Amino acid sequence: MVEDGRPFCPHCRAPQIQVQIAAPSSETAAEPIVENPQSMDFGRTSNLPPAFMDRNASGRAALKAGVLGVFLGMIPILGVVLTGSLAAYLYKRDKGAAPSARVAARLGAAAGVVAFAINSLLIAIRIFAMHAGQEYMDGIIKMAQTFGYNTADPDIQAAIHSLFTPAGLAATFFFGMIFAIFLSAIGGAVMAFVLRPTPRA
Repeated sequence: MVEDGRPFCPHCRAPQIQVQIAAPSSETAAEPIVENPQSMDFGRTSNLPPAFMDRNASGRAALKAGVLGVFLGMIPILGVVLTGSLAAYLYKRDKGAAPSARVAARLGAAAGVVAFAINSLLIAIRIFAMHAGQEYMDGIIKMAQTFGYNTADPDIQAAIHSLFTPAGLAATFFFGMIFAIFLSAIGGAVMAFVLRPTPRA
């Protein structure tokens, strides 16, 4: 027998201090490992919330829809709306989930900018490189006549000619881009409501 408090046995010098190590509980052992959200690859995740916009997927969708929107733009006004709708649809097909209305509107607006930029470049090439300015002026005159303007009026003719000045072209480009962004954003938002999943009964 060794007296209490003695660290070693006086005869054999065996240590008398014992430390008990508790075994890990099942709850501690089964604790899940939480990954760092910053290390997760959101670009390849299809279970993202609809309000989150994947930049890579949105860029691809807007670019594809914008290029196709050049051909859809042959349909007046409706073609621009369809361009925005197409961007939201391509995004949904890529990610596997429908975007929110806000994200879809941004996608549509981006596609509208791409389509408008390509169309503007093509028009500029035709006007300045192929000398088709008179052709476009005749088209504007016909459009003005469609809306009921008297193109024989000197003031109307002066206004039409002013559209082909540098200031007139800049103003036409600016307001045309705003108009395209607005309509394509509406098209994207409408497509978001079309693509959203219907609740199960």
